[in-house]
Amino acid sequence: MVKLGLPEIVGAGPLPRRLAWLTALRLAFAVLALGLVSLFYLRTGYELESFTLRLTLATLAGAFVLATVYALILRSGRLLERLADAQLVFDQATWSLVVYVTGGATSGATSFYGLTCLVGASLTGLRGASIAAVAGGLFYGSLVTSLARGWIHPPPDQPVNIYVLSADELSFYMTVNVLVLVVVAVLAGTLADRLRWTGGELVLATERADQAERMAALGRLAAGLAHEIRNPLGSIAGSIQLLRQASVLSEEDRRLCDIIQREASRLNDLVTDMVDLTKPRKPQLVPVDVAVLAREVVELASGSGRAVSDVKIGYDGLASAVIRADGAQLRQLVWNLVRNGVQASHAGDVVRVRVASDALGNVELSVADAGIGIDDAAKERLFDAFFTTRSQGTGVGLAVVKRIADEHGFAIGVESAEGRGAVFRVALGRGESLGG
Repeated sequence: MVKLGLPEIVGAGPLPRRLAWLTALRLAFAVLALGLVSLFYLRTGYELESFTLRLTLATLAGAFVLATVYALILRSGRLLERLADAQLVFDQATWSLVVYVTGGATSGATSFYGLTCLVGASLTGLRGASIAAVAGGLFYGSLVTSLARGWIHPPPDQPVNIYVLSADELSFYMTVNVLVLVVVAVLAGTLADRLRWTGGELVLATERADQAERMAALGRLAAGLAHEIRNPLGSIAGSIQLLRQASVLSEEDRRLCDIIQREASRLNDLVTDMVDLTKPRKPQLVPVDVAVLAREVVELASGSGRAVSDVKIGYDGLASAVIRADGAQLRQLVWNLVRNGVQASHAGDVVRVRVASDALGNVELSVADAGIGIDDAAKERLFDAFFTTRSQGTGVGLAVVKRIADEHGFAIGVESAEGRGAVFRVALGRGESLGG
């Protein structure tokens, strides 16, 4: 049966929580209704063997049984949407019994059909309200038609005259009640869907505000530390280069120097990413040959990090592809994508960089690796700042890529499956000149 307290239920949370509240309210309503019925009939001395009383008590007993069944299904956590639909249909069937014993077509209990539409809207939005409206209309129409045609008889202990109506009266009551059901279902369902959409937008806006606040705090920290970190890093890198040229160094010493130089370079990249992420610079758009730039990045990346030892980087694509972009920022985008591919790869893998164009002259940059891949859940947050799928990752490099792409108007996407590598694609727009 449909219960009270809908304002507290609407938007109260996920479907399981709303179903739990409604199941509890069903039990409370059934207990209250049983008490009121008992009090009324005991005070008026109504016959306990009367048809109306027996049907009312049977309806309340059925409500208790259904509420128990709902609770058991809800506890299992399975088929919750179907459970919600079934509740709405059984609620409308229950109200039809109440309508039957309280006057048929003229019963004021028909308003409860609309209440079920509100509950349906609170559960699953317009879908739930529509199911409740259709079920209520079918039950009400079947009941009224059956009484009018004599297929079922009025309750023997109720006045027969209130059940006998002319064809025009029947048409009026059916039209009004069905119309009310449709209006309530559409309004309640649309409003519930709009509230859920607005609530989702509010959560997203809150998340963005929190992220912006973190970015601001990180920006202040990065601005203060970047200078202090880069100066020692420059000294370390320069000193290691000079030290490595000494003839007295053994192979082991040279290997240690390489490690220090590689890690210093990695730390410098991290500082650069942090500064780029937290202090974005408006791109200065000029003609840039992205194919030449990509080959330069590949050559540079091939001489650093794991690309020196166990991961290869190759370029495959156009010889020339000129677009309008900020050269420095585009270089950073390609570098971060290549570095991400190398970090995701296994020993012996190849990271492939490609610049291609379609028949319309639209240029695309792609970076493919054969690494660990990305699952569907991680794809949704892959470009979020500080989100990473690697234990030693920072979640900054791809966030910088996304920021640069957004500021240039580039579209970026990723194709991947867990364990099958990944291909990052950046649509760079129409090329100004192309060559093969």
